[in-house]
Amino acid sequence: MILRRLSLSTAVLALAVSASPSAAASPHPPRASAVDRSVQHGADALRDTGVTGVSVRLETPRGAVTARSGVGDLVSGRPVPEDGHLRLGSVTKTFVATVLLQLVEEKRLTLDRTVEELLPGVVTGAGNDGRAITLRDLLQHTSGLYDYTADVFPEHSAETYYAHRWRAYRPAQLVAMAMRHEPVFPPGTDWEYSNTNYVVAGMIIEKITGRSWEQQVRDRVLRPLGLRHTDIPGTRPFLPQPHAADYQQFTPGGPMVDTTIPYRPFDLGADGAMTGTARDLNRFFTALIRGRLLEPATLAAMRTTVPMPRGSGHPAGTRSGLGLFFTPLSCGGGYLGHGGSGFGYLVRAATTTDGRRSVTVSAHSRPGDPETADRQENALRDLVDRALCHSG
Repeated sequence: MILRRLSLSTAVLALAVSASPSAAASPHPPRASAVDRSVQHGADALRDTGVTGVSVRLETPRGAVTARSGVGDLVSGRPVPEDGHLRLGSVTKTFVATVLLQLVEEKRLTLDRTVEELLPGVVTGAGNDGRAITLRDLLQHTSGLYDYTADVFPEHSAETYYAHRWRAYRPAQLVAMAMRHEPVFPPGTDWEYSNTNYVVAGMIIEKITGRSWEQQVRDRVLRPLGLRHTDIPGTRPFLPQPHAADYQQFTPGGPMVDTTIPYRPFDLGADGAMTGTARDLNRFFTALIRGRLLEPATLAAMRTTVPMPRGSGHPAGTRSGLGLFFTPLSCGGGYLGHGGSGFGYLVRAATTTDGRRSVTVSAHSRPGDPETADRQENALRDLVDRALCHSG
């Protein structure tokens, strides 16, 4: 059952949520359930923090619940599309980790192999030592490698976005940038999120298999699961239709800049290149957690977590696995998933640990000030928590 409800937050957002033609024509639309109302309330609450457009898709054994709020673009005021195409950002990492763990199952790798053994001479310089970093460290963000993204976007401004958004780097170039910086900590001694880890992971897939990480994800995950609306577009800049526009506010109180065209320097690689739909993303995480992609022992290794330090930007109690995060639920238990973000968008995919309930939330704008960003993050976390708790 799908709830569509008009909310008047601002003059622009008055056009936010509209019924489908069939629902609008019905004189007696179906009555919304408590779950429908809760999901729509969460979408509206996230929109009310200033997000231009929000979409939610919750899958349960009873069926799917969707909600949309805000507008699909600020110019026309059209609604957020239903099951529109999304930039997945760092959710790509879960797909990449899955492929690497399949290679572990095939005895072509072990999690304790070092980067130096797999990619000789790639991780070295400025105190970096690939001999001390294992594949497990890469997938779990315990390598200590510097995050290259700060180097390819040195100044947070619209001018930088426009000046460099078409530039593309090869994976080896991105890793070389990171190698100019000292490691954040000795490998295996702490935790810090770094996109560099998964750029290296993508290079390892190609070294071991002789084929690109993109092709391996297509062959091993997308095709077997029938994820026809999930893609790795490479240098193609445009999302398939339908999709909402993404907006980034680069400075507090500044204009919303249309950033629907991605920033290529960090939207092309194994750390964040993929696109897809909420329906496909829920199907992927459900299949993964239910053991359709990995054997039980390998899936258990993926779900083995380490604690994350305070200030990591994740909810209290969140722990890091191999391409997955575990987050506690307020109703008990927890969920496994990953988030993705880039200029103008946030996406969060979460599946209960039994694989019975999955939700994907997408927000199509990001603010220029930290306080608003925190409010939006809290609203998004609350939406995920309520959706998974109230649908059980």
